[in-house]
Amino acid sequence: MRRLPRDLSLTSAATLATLDRTGPRRITDLAGIEGVTQPAMTVLVRVLEESGLVERRGDPSDKRVTLVCLTEAGTSYVQARRQAGVDAYGRLIDKLTDDEVEALTAALPALQHLAALESQDREGPKQ
Repeated sequence: MRRLPRDLSLTSAATLATLDRTGPRRITDLAGIEGVTQPAMTVLVRVLEESGLVERRGDPSDKRVTLVCLTEAGTSYVQARRQAGVDAYGRLIDKLTDDEVEALTAALPALQHLAALESQDREGPKQ
């Protein structure tokens, strides 16, 4: 059984999150999305592959293309990190005043729209 890394680099964690949101991607696509060179992404994918978090598969629509896909362990890792973030924010929000919580609640639609716009800019069309 492979041992999962305790802490991944920000780029590694972001790459896993991108794969979780968008599905399988080419290494060149991932490099562009994450703002690193293709050789750097190739090394990163190799490390994630050795950790059992991603795997490479052939593209069913084009046999010349290899796609990077999350494994079950990779999906679990992303979900656990997201839940840890939710829990951390929940603890912090519990320390806010009622007025501050109301202000955050009122701002949520705008913040969600900003996040969606940023995601579209970074990731481009879904594969």
